[in-house]
Amino acid sequence: MNATLPLFPLNTVAFPGGLLPLRIFEQRYMDMVKKAIADRTPFGICAIREGKEVGAPAKPYEVGTRVQVTDWEMPQTGILHIKTQALERFVIRTTESDAQGLLRGNVDDIGAESRIAVPNDLRMAVDILRHIMEQVGADAFPEPLQFDNAVWVGYRLSEVLTLKLSVKQSLLEMNDSITRLRILNEFLKRQIS
Repeated sequence: MNATLPLFPLNTVAFPGGLLPLRIFEQRYMDMVKKAIADRTPFGICAIREGKEVGAPAKPYEVGTRVQVTDWEMPQTGILHIKTQALERFVIRTTESDAQGLLRGNVDDIGAESRIAVPNDLRMAVDILRHIMEQVGADAFPEPLQFDNAVWVGYRLSEVLTLKLSVKQSLLEMNDSITRLRILNEFLKRQIS
């Protein structure tokens, strides 16, 4: 599906199905989020390729993720705390910036990866994810928990592991959940040894 989507370039990667809390304070993003809440429409989160989160529009990577606001609060004037649920991935075809510096992208959706069982040789990744969830708390992870689904396990590990932004972006762009999980499993093996 081809659509126009407001974009929020950040120094993070949103993975489909994940939960991402955000703190909004720039006026252009306050306006974008208020509209998303009022209209119940998504916006896009893209990792920053060049530039900064604040100030002039940053240049995003081409692949990002739609997110939907699930909850919000304004603890003080001028600061909005929101919780988002990441939906599907998209690829940016073109961008334009409005007078406020808000980027809008003409985007095409990337089809969701099909559910696939976690191979037995990659079960260590599942065990480590379970351990991380016990430490962090299950409420930081989306329901339903799908430890038997390589797509879900790979996305959740990609979110929580300390990886460079460019590595996380590469993991988001992959369309092969088993390869993604193999890469993460190898990373985990190196950390343990």
